[in-house]
Amino acid sequence: MNNIKYYNESLAYDFAMFMPRTNAAPRERENDNIVKLPKTAAKVRIRRKAAARRLTAGAFAVLTSAMILAALCGNIFLRLRINEVNSEINDVKNSINAARSEKTSLSVRFEREISFSNIELEATLLGMQKKDKNQVKYVRVNKNNTAVASNGQALSSEGN
Repeated sequence: MNNIKYYNESLAYDFAMFMPRTNAAPRERENDNIVKLPKTAAKVRIRRKAAARRLTAGAFAVLTSAMILAALCGNIFLRLRINEVNSEINDVKNSINAARSEKTSLSVRFEREISFSNIELEATLLGMQKKDKNQVKYVRVNKNNTAVASNGQALSSEGN
């Protein structure tokens, strides 16, 4: 900088520097070290920032829509799985009910087969009849009386 014009043998001040500037053409300084950036560089920076914001907003929108789509697909999959499990449960319940019905029918059939009237009917068909009182013979035994069975075992009235 050329500051010599301010120090010409006296310590006087240049009050023109402190005066308000007019809108007239700006004064050009000699050998000024100020580098003026072109305005296009500032515009490029602003455009880059705006593009980055649009990119992040777009990426956010894409990620959000992907998350929503994934949630919907997961929901559909889980509902399908729940329906399949409910179908399996209903099939098992139906088979249980069928088994219970079969058990009931078999129980009724069994009771019918072993009823006393059926047994009595079969016995009469085989020629059997109920005992009369005159057909019953009672044997009285004392404690000392014993009998010998056909296999050679001795039986007494005490139950031996």
